[in-house]
Amino acid sequence: MRPKGATSTRPARAADGRAWGWTASAAWRPFGTMGAAVAGAGLAVLAILAFNATREATTAGSAPFAAPAHSAATATRAAPPPKAAFTRLEEEYIRALWPIHGDVERNALRVSLGNILYKTDEIDKADLKRRVDTALAAYRLARARIAALQPPASLAREHDDYLAAIRLFERSALEEMKVFDDGDDAHLLAAHPLSREGGDKIREIGVRFWKDEFPAH
Repeated sequence: MRPKGATSTRPARAADGRAWGWTASAAWRPFGTMGAAVAGAGLAVLAILAFNATREATTAGSAPFAAPAHSAATATRAAPPPKAAFTRLEEEYIRALWPIHGDVERNALRVSLGNILYKTDEIDKADLKRRVDTALAAYRLARARIAALQPPASLAREHDDYLAAIRLFERSALEEMKVFDDGDDAHLLAAHPLSREGGDKIREIGVRFWKDEFPAH
């Protein structure tokens, strides 16, 4: 067991025994920025799996990017007017959604990290399966809990979008479960776009509902 906080320097291996030469390091933020962590972990998984699928090392040069100079008019542009405060019914709905949202994000992050640890031989297939099983059960429970909520008409679109995001997470987990049936890790690559799309949807909702969770960059 590696000490907490240690960084893995052991290269992952491809199916033919060659080292990928990939190393990973990550500084995880508190739960308040979990949405960003989920997105970052998902991109790392996609990079690892795509590399494994092609088994080709490519390099590409890139010219330095020069940021455009900001004019004085841009620098002094007036800030946009503040958004209208939520009504009492909207606040009640948002408070009810918050603990469900937390469960979804924790499980999505745990699966994303599990995929990385599995591809770098830090955990085995049985451990990854436990993570996916737990997440799938959590997603199904979250979908039922959200469906039972009664959103005000003004938040009906966000309500439907969140349910759609949960269904994407479920489909992603079901795709990953195929790995444990036929042993083909390509299912992890196929599952990634589904979880990424689900993550994008809940982030869009989170930006409106919980500004402190998704601070401006």
